[in-house]
Amino acid sequence: MDIKEIIREQRKEIEEIEKREKIIFRESLDKARNFLKYPNILVITGIRRCGKSIFSYLAEKDKKFGYINFDDERIIDLKSESLDKVLQSFYELYGKVEYIILDEIQNIPKWELFANRLRRTKKIIITGSNSKLLSGELATHLTGRHLDIQLFPFSFKEFLNFKEFKIQQAYTSEEKSQIKNYLEEFLKNGGFPESYKFGGQAVIKVYDDILTKDILLRYNIKKINELKQLGKYVLSNSSEEISYSRLAKLLGVKHVSTISNWISYFKEAFLIFELERFSFKLKQQFVAPKKIYCVDTGLVNLIGFKFSENKGKIIENAVAIELYRRKSQDYNLGIYYWKDHQQRETDFVLKKRNKVKQLIQVSYVNSKENIKEREITSLLRASKDLKCNNLLVISWDYDGEIKREKKTIKIISLWRWLLEK
Repeated sequence: MDIKEIIREQRKEIEEIEKREKIIFRESLDKARNFLKYPNILVITGIRRCGKSIFSYLAEKDKKFGYINFDDERIIDLKSESLDKVLQSFYELYGKVEYIILDEIQNIPKWELFANRLRRTKKIIITGSNSKLLSGELATHLTGRHLDIQLFPFSFKEFLNFKEFKIQQAYTSEEKSQIKNYLEEFLKNGGFPESYKFGGQAVIKVYDDILTKDILLRYNIKKINELKQLGKYVLSNSSEEISYSRLAKLLGVKHVSTISNWISYFKEAFLIFELERFSFKLKQQFVAPKKIYCVDTGLVNLIGFKFSENKGKIIENAVAIELYRRKSQDYNLGIYYWKDHQQRETDFVLKKRNKVKQLIQVSYVNSKENIKEREITSLLRASKDLKCNNLLVISWDYDGEIKREKKTIKIISLWRWLLEK
């Protein structure tokens, strides 16, 4: 099959997806469209199967564009010198195109030189499932402006849109009950679009593809069982501190640097992200244990521990994902956790530039009385140490406040916080 026929088939397939499936508006789509009003390169990154292909298609579907997905076994061995054939095929199929979409481009060597040449006259959309390959090569080779948008699995807002639930300012008791039911479903199943089409097995397939295609094969890893055990371990310990040296002993891996590399591969594939312990001393921040989170609670529920077994850790992971999503849109936002020598801990420290802006504790409670005293004590201690009085507890289903030591701690239910602008 020639390249032109593959392009034609891929275009037809993505157009059919739009026709037969429920496609929801993603929160970053307007930002993408505004950027593409002029010749630019838009880079869309994110974990496999989070919707990058349909997002790139929807960005400019009404314009004349060429689309090719390089994550296709028929063109897996395509060389960089063949990219001009791709461009020629676009012209032969569609005439003069204004937009070009290069989906999962990291599979092609020296792709960045081709994209850099095209951007002088075209509007380019690049997608990829590996943060290091894209960001490193972009910074090295691409001239001019480019915008990065990290796409995640559905947010809770997007999930409610998918369920056709109207988001508004005020809700009846019945609507609140419905929101909380939807939230439980969202936390159990996560935000992968395919989870709601094909069930949990589709999400497990995504996880297996990440381990196999994005890590084992890409980096030629020989210790297959050990890497798979590490993947299960980090998802089973999501929302916990991890120690690379302890992991090395646990898995029987000789060098701690091997564990460090494997964790970096998980991060580059957007499967997990880490938070550093906050300290005004950078050395202490660097050497302290990291807390690890999965990019989707559905993956934690399927691969790690069940939502019913540890709801507190799952909702903490959900808060971490939402904060990480907000960070992707605000480069000045820093996210950390805090812990002192007495093991008092605050789940999240939000910093902008050189100032701590907010301290957040996450607690699976339905009333003020159920909030543990140690959680409040830790929050107040962090407030004193970090000189921040903007204190928040995210609960499961309680809204109110606590007055303590001349400070006000705001309490907000998780569903309400997730729907905040």
